[in-house]
Amino acid sequence: MEFNNLLHVKGKILTLILLAGVHLTVFSQDNKSADSLRTDSLRNIALIKSDSTYKQYDIGDLLRTILHPNRASNPLRKKSGITIIPNVAYNPSIGAQIGIKAVAGIKLGSDPNTLMSVASTSASITTKGIIYFYINHNVYTPGNTWNFQGSLVAAKTVTPDFGLGIGVGADGNEEDRVLSNPHRTGYVLHAQYYSFREKVYKQFDEHLFIGAGLAIDVRRKIEDRQTTEELTPYNIYSDRYGFDRDHYLSNGLLFNVQYTTRDNQNRAYKGIYADAGIRVNQTWIGSTKNATQITTDFRKYWSLSSRNPEHVIAFWNWGSYLIGGALPYLELPGSGKDPGFRSGRGYTVGYFKATNYFYSEVEYRFPITKNKFLSGVTFFNVQSANDDLGTKLFDKWQTAGGAGLRVLFNKATRTNLCLDYAVGKYGSKGFFLGLNEAF
Repeated sequence: MEFNNLLHVKGKILTLILLAGVHLTVFSQDNKSADSLRTDSLRNIALIKSDSTYKQYDIGDLLRTILHPNRASNPLRKKSGITIIPNVAYNPSIGAQIGIKAVAGIKLGSDPNTLMSVASTSASITTKGIIYFYINHNVYTPGNTWNFQGSLVAAKTVTPDFGLGIGVGADGNEEDRVLSNPHRTGYVLHAQYYSFREKVYKQFDEHLFIGAGLAIDVRRKIEDRQTTEELTPYNIYSDRYGFDRDHYLSNGLLFNVQYTTRDNQNRAYKGIYADAGIRVNQTWIGSTKNATQITTDFRKYWSLSSRNPEHVIAFWNWGSYLIGGALPYLELPGSGKDPGFRSGRGYTVGYFKATNYFYSEVEYRFPITKNKFLSGVTFFNVQSANDDLGTKLFDKWQTAGGAGLRVLFNKATRTNLCLDYAVGKYGSKGFFLGLNEAF
């Protein structure tokens, strides 16, 4: 009984505070009636109760607590969907990184069913000599009538290379042994990289989109500065498939079908995302070689609690399959070569790569603190690839797994700072830091 009375008193106090705030606001607006004031107060209470983020605590709240400790928080304050942070990161592929990054999320229009549009940009430099600038976007117009997905990249890259395939030794001559690289000898390829891609989707049914676009990938001044050997995986592959060792272009037309019911682009609690596409590289649009490639991307999210929807089981499958022609060596699909470069935690980018590649991952996400400022994940992934030297797709699997900590960076857009530690085969392991979930 005392507990119920206490709740009743707290409810009255909250109502009185809100009524007083509205009364002060309209003190100079004597055209408003008392009924209108009560209506506004009730609406404000409803807004607070319906907003699931007002009880959450993010980096913005932490900074306000530190910089303005005596300032009262306002749960009705409009939350910014823009996050600007130093782009400090580390993973085995790039080394230590410093730069600046901005991430934005917003719903366009007033249609409540419109999916969140997201965009990001970054400029950075790393201890391994990588200079990287990019802009990417995933924009849904009001009512999801159109969806625009694209990116622009300009970079000086330093790419670790561990050969073709899934780590299985080839029976054959010395070139085949070097190309398959069963002992995972490390090579390093330096290059200039420029990329542009844009896809435009039209909604044809609820959650279903059909789209087309263009992709242009250019690499120049490619060289391995750490060795003068002629027999390296990159040289052997390039010579066999007729690519210039110094440069190439991989330009193609894109055709995709997308189905999505995710409740959030950055960190989904529930729903499905599926995208199947075909890329057709053509010499008449500047590609060095013709090639036809099929890609699939499937993600499913299950929330395990209605009270704490942050308890989530997430599943991801990504695959890429060459069905004709030839792809340049550095454009082959593989570990970390998905559009977001987040697959294969436990390995460097391109650690395993091939003409045909299959990847799956499962992750458990859970809150740690009551205010959702800290949360955690555990994850496990598997990947398979062919090597064009006798090993077929699904003949051999490589695994990795790990755990991570999440810090809520922007509760309005569910943006998390992600800190993961993962371990793979061949002694491969590392710390991976990024913004937003891996998938």
